This record gives sequence, C-alpha cells and structure tokens, in this order.
Amino acid sequence: VQLQAFGGGLVQAGGSLRLSCAASGLTFSSYAMGWFRQAPGKEREFVATINWSGRSTSYADSVKGRFTISRDNVKNTVYLQMNSLKPDDTAVYYCAGNRAGSYEYWGQGTEVTVSS
Repeated sequence: VQLQAFGGGLVQAGGSLRLSCAASGLTFSSYAMGWFRQAPGKEREFVATINWSGRSTSYADSVKGRFTISRDNVKNTVYLQMNSLKPDDTAVYYCAGNRAGSYEYWGQGTEVTVSS
C-alpha cells in the first residue's frame, strides 16, 4: 500500500494550495481518508476526513470554512483545497486511510509553509 502526498510548498498568508494524495495497493473506495498535520515542535493533529463515498466530511475547527476535502474514487486520489492560509497552517501534511475505525495507512507527508 502506498499513499503519496504532494502539492505542498511556500505560499504567502491569504494564499491557497491544493494538496493531493494518490493511493495505490488498496481498494481506495473502501477507505475513509483523512488529512493530518504536524507543525514543528507540536503533535500531529487532525485536519479533515471524508467517508468512502465523499458524501460526508468533517473538519477541525481551526480549518472550517477555509479547507475543503474531496476525493475521486476513479483516480484513487484525495484532495485538500486550502484557502485563506495563515502562518499557523505551516506544517507537514499527511494523508491517511481508515477502513475499520483506525488510520492504518499513512503517506510520507508534504510540507506547507505559509509566510506572513
């Protein structure tokens, strides 16, 4: 199983980025998918999740209204559209797959840096 996250980079505050996570080696449509992040010196935290069909999503309060999670079960890819970025959003972002109530597969992370 491989989850490959990409799309991170350096952006100014107020800007946007779109992260992608391509999955292989698993039945993607059977998995809920999530995005997490870990800022320097902090613990990893939940960002957003989407169910297998894409019809149900959930967000951390800190990103609600700014970030949107979506998925394409044909392309086996989950996305995180990040708008109105803030310096506090600076972190390494990870995607993960959840089939039975726990996130069993994790990607390698993509770094997002938001400058003020």
